[in-house]
Amino acid sequence: MKKLLMAVLFGLLCSEMVSADASKIADSLSKVIPTVSAANVTETAIKGLYQVDVGGRIIYASEDGRYIIQGEMVDLQSRTNVTEQALKKVRLAALEKVDSKTMIIFPAQNPQHTLTIFSDIDCGYCRKLHADLKSYNDAGISVRYLLFPRSGPNTESYHKAVSVWCASDRNQALTDAKLNDKVVSKTCDSPIDENIQLAQAFAVNGTPTMIADDGTLVPGFVPANELLKHLGW
Repeated sequence: MKKLLMAVLFGLLCSEMVSADASKIADSLSKVIPTVSAANVTETAIKGLYQVDVGGRIIYASEDGRYIIQGEMVDLQSRTNVTEQALKKVRLAALEKVDSKTMIIFPAQNPQHTLTIFSDIDCGYCRKLHADLKSYNDAGISVRYLLFPRSGPNTESYHKAVSVWCASDRNQALTDAKLNDKVVSKTCDSPIDENIQLAQAFAVNGTPTMIADDGTLVPGFVPANELLKHLGW
């Protein structure tokens, strides 16, 4: 009983120490990264090195918060990319906060998996993917589009994205825009700015960029049959 009590007390003490370190790191980093809090800081397998979730990205910090490391951590024993595994969880957590009503969804008849895709109307490979959309749906993959004009706000691509979003039939408007270069100019409140911010948080530099339902990020156009093999679906 005494040993059990000592173990519990030791565990609580360690927990408090970790919490104190997390707060110290967050306080230090918040001077340059205001959004960081202690909740974003977790231990790693390396003593004195902490993982920090920075709005969709992962960095590592010393226990005093003085030094940060940007890069990937790999466990050579298990051949596991520790950073990528952490990023998968971060991406999924961020996507869970996105209302599906802000997406343009093409559901599979018998859905088995979901792809969330950052897509630019004027991107050639985005158009190629959309032309091949049926093959994804037929493979049991539902596609959720987040319109992401890479050129940024107040550009031609941006206005096209807003017009598609404001159409009475967004799915058809997106298909017309991508495959027929047909866009009827419209304005309304849209989620395009939020999509741009999320893409930046995920370090999305090109389109299409796919996020699988396990959090895996797949850049570029990958045909449905190859994607199934790549993701092990």
